[in-house]
Amino acid sequence: MPARMHVIHARSRGAIHRRDRLIRTLDAPARRDYRSTMPIDETRTFLPVRIAVLTVSDTRGLAEDRSGDTLVARLSDAGHVLAERVILRDDVDAIIAQLHRWIDDDTVDCIVTTGGTGVTGRDVTPEAVERVADKMIPGFGELFRWLSFQTIGTSTVQSRACACVARGTYIFALPGSTGAVKDAWDGILASQLDSRHRPCNFVELMPRLLER
Repeated sequence: MPARMHVIHARSRGAIHRRDRLIRTLDAPARRDYRSTMPIDETRTFLPVRIAVLTVSDTRGLAEDRSGDTLVARLSDAGHVLAERVILRDDVDAIIAQLHRWIDDDTVDCIVTTGGTGVTGRDVTPEAVERVADKMIPGFGELFRWLSFQTIGTSTVQSRACACVARGTYIFALPGSTGAVKDAWDGILASQLDSRHRPCNFVELMPRLLER
């Protein structure tokens, strides 16, 4: 092949490679600061939510519970109220019993759990949530995994994060890593538990959760 043809082919391949790199860059999910893009209506009143935090772990105590610490810090910084904090082992009956106690407690509006949402034999938090649920909220898990994909890629498929309404109380079950807790809070809960969020939020629905 003549030298000129080699040069033309090389230039063509270079242009194709540059085009492909540009397409990959445009398609690549970008890490976003979701807190800065929330449509908050400052004319509306902020209503603090009373949130109970449950850490599910066979190995963590309060001193090692970084995910629980992250949740408590974020909800407090957002202006919400920590109703109670508990750590339990991966025991489905114990988790269910604790959920029922909080569901029946008028001082608890919302429960956030961390841990036990994987696929191993000891991961039973989603099963506990399903057993107390009146209505599941499928979009929560779907959106969480989409957000998590931008951080950890296809590994997010192993998460069974979920949410429900149980006798007028919201329950959100998050994975046990601090990164997952940050993704769920910053990307979903920070806005959906803010009564000023537009066009809608979970807080404004609370008075209607027990409608018949």
